[in-house]
Amino acid sequence: MRIPAKIDWLGNALFAAGLIALLTGIVYSLLPYGGSPTGWGNPWVLTAVFGGIAVLVLFGWVETKVAQPMFRLSLFRLRAFTLGNIAGLLGALGRGGLQFMLIIWLQGIWLPQHGYSFSQTPLWAGIYLVPLTVGFLLVGPVSGALSDRWGARVLSTVGLLLSGAAFLLLELLPINFSYIWFAALIFLFAVGMGMFFSPNQAAVMNSLPPEQRGVGAGMLNTFQNSATVLSMGLFFTIVTLGLAARLPAQLYKGLTAAGVAPGPAHLVANEPPIGSLFSAFLGYNPIRELLGPTGALQHMSARQVTYITGRSFFPQLIEQPFAHGMHLAFTFAAIATGIAVVASALRPRLYLHATPQPLIEELAEGAAETAGLVGLDEEADLPGLSGGTPVRGSG
Repeated sequence: MRIPAKIDWLGNALFAAGLIALLTGIVYSLLPYGGSPTGWGNPWVLTAVFGGIAVLVLFGWVETKVAQPMFRLSLFRLRAFTLGNIAGLLGALGRGGLQFMLIIWLQGIWLPQHGYSFSQTPLWAGIYLVPLTVGFLLVGPVSGALSDRWGARVLSTVGLLLSGAAFLLLELLPINFSYIWFAALIFLFAVGMGMFFSPNQAAVMNSLPPEQRGVGAGMLNTFQNSATVLSMGLFFTIVTLGLAARLPAQLYKGLTAAGVAPGPAHLVANEPPIGSLFSAFLGYNPIRELLGPTGALQHMSARQVTYITGRSFFPQLIEQPFAHGMHLAFTFAAIATGIAVVASALRPRLYLHATPQPLIEELAEGAAETAGLVGLDEEADLPGLSGGTPVRGSG
């Protein structure tokens, strides 16, 4: 039955303003400010982040006062709905920035060291990430059917455990890895997320009364999409902080060893690390652009210039600092996924929302009237409504 409802204009406006401010602040926190490698000391960034949080808190208060809210916060009284949303949000927070980190890893470091020119790395990074897509495609559709038999709690929790294990195993993988192990780990991660996503969606929807499932779906997807965007900013921030701790010394040491004068090498080494990170992401060697304004290249031999601006020098130079930042990011993702595992495991075993008795009786009466019209026995049991097979939910 369709129930007409009015648009919650105030709620929509507050939610949009708060979320945009929060995410904008996180994005701009990636830019250096003052002497810091990140922008978390920038007053505008702090204003955007904390102001956005304040507006979202106000949004939550407003939603408890309006007759037809955008977010029905009363739904969080349902344990299965709340835990499913927590698991979905934290799962998205852990996986959202992963693909960007893997692309940087491949384009900026691994592919150039294995014979690929910088002009080829974007294409081949996508090709080498195919196991990630294959894992989702193979497991995603099957997991929805299996959850009807084994239960959403089991599949979702096991899926998150596999994804968390993949994060921890990726930390053990050397930066200059053997591809078969890299492919196996990203496939394992995709299988885990495929096992989690569909059953979790089904569990959250089935925990709600039918007339609230549209609102519930919107809330779940909003949380997951917002966490995905937030994850990208957090991953980049964590990796940038890891680079800032080790990259300057590594750059200075590598440049001077390659014949660059100490003065220009010091200037380049103290450039914001986010530049090196995005150079790796875009797949090019920034050494020529960094050293060009200093005039250092004019005092070096052609052989030295060719070496430091070539395919392998820059990737080898940032390999270890980038590994440090990646390990921090994977640790963060593993922790977020671990909390999601707990939330998923604590969801109730029976997740199918109980149909109110008056509605059951109304459906039974309507079915009996229909049976009479078509000449069937009105006293026959109706499966799932009277004496037939009851509707059951699985855990």
